[in-house]
Amino acid sequence: MPEGSPPDITPLARIMARLRDPETGCPWDIRQDFTSIAPYTIEEAYEVADAIAREDMDDLRDELGDLLLQVVYHSRMAEESGHFALADVIDAICNKMVRRHPHVFGPDDAQSPGWEELKAAERAGRKDTDSSALSGVTIALPALVRAEKLQKRAARVGFDWPDTTGVYAKIEEELQEVRDARTSVDQAEEIGDLLFAVVNLARHMKVDAEQALRAANTKFETRFRRMERKSVSQDTDFKTLSLEQMEALWQQAKAEGG
Repeated sequence: MPEGSPPDITPLARIMARLRDPETGCPWDIRQDFTSIAPYTIEEAYEVADAIAREDMDDLRDELGDLLLQVVYHSRMAEESGHFALADVIDAICNKMVRRHPHVFGPDDAQSPGWEELKAAERAGRKDTDSSALSGVTIALPALVRAEKLQKRAARVGFDWPDTTGVYAKIEEELQEVRDARTSVDQAEEIGDLLFAVVNLARHMKVDAEQALRAANTKFETRFRRMERKSVSQDTDFKTLSLEQMEALWQQAKAEGG
């Protein structure tokens, strides 16, 4: 592409059209539908987030390409079904971004009422819209993210603790209910309630629960792999160690940081 030329998504759209051609396309691509492709779309979004967390710009470039392919893929299937085309998707997001930024694209004295307020107004203007304060919180979101969004929506209409005091009490209450649960069904329900309460605490402390858990996962993995390496360096089979020996290695790994 010549320097300074605007990016052109047309070649990618043509490739997808070729892959989906019923006569000459790829059998795997032809078989797919919205439902079968959706998990890949979610996976690619996570891989973008992972590349960002690792600050790997080469990988981020590739993962953004994979995510862009998902947009083209869904748009192509929609066009084949007569619903909309890629150009409609681009037009819709361009119009939405202009509409939601009147202070940038409107008159010089225009004021933005706020992103969430604009989204709420758009939802209210749709036909047959759900009137609940919780409407529009996508079910497919990761559970921690959805929990936080549901709580934020409820808080907007006043259903929230004024500070963390009530949240800590709720966590203690839910933890006791986990202890008291006797059946597997009850245990699963109470653990869900406990996790929901912990997300509430994270929200009150302005901590992103999803990112916090990702960081905890990374920390655990780093320390566990360090334990395994220490075991190898000591000529011992990690799997044969007692829990006490593993704990000793864990404390060593923890002391080294990370």
